Amino acid sequence: MIKSDIKQEEYNEYYANYIGLLDDNTELIDGYYKGKKMMEDFINAIPDEKLTYRYQPEKWSIIEVLQHLIDTERVFMYRCFRIARNDKTELAGYDQDEYVIPSEANSKTKEQILEEFSLNRNNFISLLKSLSEKNLSFVGNANGGIVSARAAAYIVLGHDIHHTNIIKERYL
Repeated sequence: MIKSDIKQEEYNEYYANYIGLLDDNTELIDGYYKGKKMMEDFINAIPDEKLTYRYQPEKWSIIEVLQHLIDTERVFMYRCFRIARNDKTELAGYDQDEYVIPSEANSKTKEQILEEFSLNRNNFISLLKSLSEKNLSFVGNANGGIVSARAAAYIVLGHDIHHTNIIKERYL
C-alpha cells in the first residue's frame, strides 16, 4: 500500500497538509522505518542546550514539540487500531495544548525522549504489520470527522515532517 492509494474522502480536510507532505509513492511500513531513522538522526543532531529553547515565550520548547509528536502518534495509533478493528464508536479528540505541561518534557533528557520515541514507533510498526489492507481501509469517526485506519497512520508521518520543518525554520 502506498500513499497515493488514499482518497480525500478518507480523512478530514484538516489533515490534508500532513498527508500532502508525503511522496505519493510512500509505502506505509517502509515510511515508518524511514521516518523513525530520520527522526532519530534529527533528534540526535539537536544540541542538548537547544532542547528547552523557545523561539517565542508562549511557544513550546523543542523537546515539548518532540513530546507532542510522540503523544500525537500514540493517539493516532489508537485511532488506527480501533478503526482497523472496524469499531464504529466515535473516537474523541484531544487538546494537544493540555498535554504539554503534565508531560514534563522539559525535564527529560535527549536520551529519554529518543527512547520514548523509538519504543512508541516500534509499537506502531508492529501494529501496522499485523493489519491487512482490508483492515487499513476501514473508515471510522475521530474528533468529529471521518478517517480511515490507513489515513490515520499516514497522518503521523506527515505530522512528523511538518514539525521537523518548523523546528528547522524557527528553532535551529
